[in-house]
Amino acid sequence: MDDKRAIGTIRKVMPAVVSIAIAKKLDDLKREAPKDLPPPPDSIADERGMVQVGGGSGFIIDERGLVLTNKHVVSDANAEYTVILNDERRFPAEILTRDPINDVAILQVRGAGKLPTLKLGDAARLELGESVIAIGNALGVFRNTVSIGIVSGLSRSIAAQADPDAPPQEMRGLIQTDAAINPGNSGGPLVDRDGFVVGVNAAIVTGAQSIGFAIPVNAARRDLHDLKKYGRIRRPLLGLRYVMVDDTLKSKMNLAVNYGALVTREAEHDYAVVPDSPAAKAGLREKDIVLTIGAERLDRNHPIQDFLENLNVDDEIELGVLRDGKEFKTKVLLAERK
Repeated sequence: MDDKRAIGTIRKVMPAVVSIAIAKKLDDLKREAPKDLPPPPDSIADERGMVQVGGGSGFIIDERGLVLTNKHVVSDANAEYTVILNDERRFPAEILTRDPINDVAILQVRGAGKLPTLKLGDAARLELGESVIAIGNALGVFRNTVSIGIVSGLSRSIAAQADPDAPPQEMRGLIQTDAAINPGNSGGPLVDRDGFVVGVNAAIVTGAQSIGFAIPVNAARRDLHDLKKYGRIRRPLLGLRYVMVDDTLKSKMNLAVNYGALVTREAEHDYAVVPDSPAAKAGLREKDIVLTIGAERLDRNHPIQDFLENLNVDDEIELGVLRDGKEFKTKVLLAERK
């Protein structure tokens, strides 16, 4: 991307990029502080007894104040969130919805008047080597930080943690870019050369250089559609816990096939098939291997979750299942994930 075009795109996009300040009550921080460390001093709190504990980024997608960001930026139910506009105005943010699957959340800012917005593009049309720009609040300190790079990879999968104490979450279908994404950039836009949002900056690889990841904007577009139509994000539920089968797992467990999803519990007290779920109602059992959804075969590169991303609540699907050496078909009516 040549300099003039990049500068023009940045000027067009920047007014709709926001910072998100995260604050908590000093009393809550004292209760949450590890017992082997001294409690935070009273001097760090403002006149309301609030302490800023972090920051992230976001961008405006509706002139009436809808802001898109990462779910992990606004994950603390006990925190207070403030959106800081590009013109330095500050507004309290209401969390409208958090995506139960993707690392996406939608906030509402009220009383700011008509706001500049970004247009959503189509991540499915991205190509390797295409120029992209990442914008955000780097390290929670350097607002309006811009980095330029290319699309380095598509449909990447990683296990990410929002913080060291959180369990890893598998994130699939990500855009990999060498445009610098730093802590605090999370939730900011990844835009193409024309200024259309193609991704939501989400994760970095610790210890690596020039490897960052963004959630394709198509997932956020679907969330926005659900919010406007239903007042919440609706995601389909199947109700299985599983591991994907490959040659290694086939050999280790003496399975009959080297593909599919083996229905199994993740921990001793878990359910392999969630009670009263669509899978349970369809008669699936632990140790079944789900081979296909419709006519599509399941394998390491095509797990169940990838198919569910393109399905809706109340869709009926047909599963091909292997049980005790015999294959059969069963139909499942997807429910809403709560």
